[in-house]
Amino acid sequence: MFDALSQKFNDVFRGLSGRGRISEANVHEAMRQVRTALLEADVNYKVVKDFCESVQQKALGADVIKSLHPGQVMIKVVNDELTELMGPVDSKIYYVSPGPTVILLAGLQGSGKTTTAAKLAKYLLAKGKLPLLIADDLQRPAAIEQLRTLGEQLDIPVYSEDSKNAVKVARHGVKFATKNNRDVVILDTAGRLHIDKELMDELSNVCDAVTPHQIYLVCDSMTGQDAVNSAKEFNDKLELDGVILTKLDGDARGGAALSVKAVTGKPIKFVGVGEKLDKLEEFHPDRMASRILGMGDVVSLVEKAQEQFSAEEAQKMQEKLSKGSLTFDDFLKQMQSVKKMGGIKDIMKLVPGLGSQMGGMDFDDGEITRIEAIVRSMTRQERHNPDIIDRSRRKRIARGSGVEPSDVSGLVKTFNQTRQMMKAMSGMGMMGRMKAVKQLGNMDMFSGKMPQLRVKQRSKRKRVDRKKKKRRR
Repeated sequence: MFDALSQKFNDVFRGLSGRGRISEANVHEAMRQVRTALLEADVNYKVVKDFCESVQQKALGADVIKSLHPGQVMIKVVNDELTELMGPVDSKIYYVSPGPTVILLAGLQGSGKTTTAAKLAKYLLAKGKLPLLIADDLQRPAAIEQLRTLGEQLDIPVYSEDSKNAVKVARHGVKFATKNNRDVVILDTAGRLHIDKELMDELSNVCDAVTPHQIYLVCDSMTGQDAVNSAKEFNDKLELDGVILTKLDGDARGGAALSVKAVTGKPIKFVGVGEKLDKLEEFHPDRMASRILGMGDVVSLVEKAQEQFSAEEAQKMQEKLSKGSLTFDDFLKQMQSVKKMGGIKDIMKLVPGLGSQMGGMDFDDGEITRIEAIVRSMTRQERHNPDIIDRSRRKRIARGSGVEPSDVSGLVKTFNQTRQMMKAMSGMGMMGRMKAVKQLGNMDMFSGKMPQLRVKQRSKRKRVDRKKKKRRR
């Protein structure tokens, strides 16, 4: 979502870094560009004004001008201010004992409340809770059926009634949860195309009837300032406990994420980062600020990896990579894990130093599907020893996977080169690995063409040059 904003921030900092020592005039010019970038990202005007004034004041008071690395100091100042703007971290759900804990989701129609209710239920299930979903959106056609379908996918019960009385359904649903030992209730309420008296009265009556312990506003981050304005109105009426931002993986400008906490004073609890039911993440303002500034997010990257790989599997894979003994079965398993982690492009954004370079890097997650088809068309022997794949075998594999024989040949060649690169990377430092990853990102998996690492060759050349110099002496 923040690709455009990240690029503009990096342009500003790159300009400062190139000046060595900078002046007050440079700082003012940088903040003018930052202000423009934030406004173009649809951030609330008052939020932009306060943010830029704070950054400028701290920058001029933090010896940025005297610093030997003014660009780096400015990045830290902006990073700290972004973190404060979106913070603090508050993704904790406060449970009551005895239960059930009642969580009410409010929001405009189309904000994603029903899907978010199911995502939140899955999140709670993973935390050891026993959630119950209540289908209390009695206005939108098929809302109840949608929630039932999602509940079946998660094996989570959904309470619903053939009624038009939202208060009655909510009250009965909470009683059902108590009788069936469900410790958390999630109320999916009705939305409207815009805030009106009827909507707010219904929500107020439901709140009076069941007294929810937490009220979360579900905001569509792709609507920009409209989301922030509706959040303010909902907060004035309902006293929100937090906000859940949806569709943060979209192509919107991201203004809602940067504005909603400052405008409402309520913390962002969770963010939806995809359509699948496991794509609900706790919100961490410091991590989001790092992503916006192209600094990566190592903690999130590690957490995603830990969900897919055990320590034992990681150790085995490390040993295979260092020996260059990776097989197509291992390759396929890694590809599938990457898909579960969100795709290659999303992962690369979390790698420090690569987030700011993503604009020039081409990642096609669609290639993973074709790779899977080709590998699954191979025999076990071919997967473990690609060198035996001759012309007739390539034709058979191509027919089985629906591609051209040249695609199979290109993949095998690229795979062999990748094994060599991974083996070389095992002996590199961080900078060398980052360059290698960028090379992998720019290659075409089916062409067999990939820039070769020349780390060892360069070191040999240096030794030769040194010998020549000694001889001359």
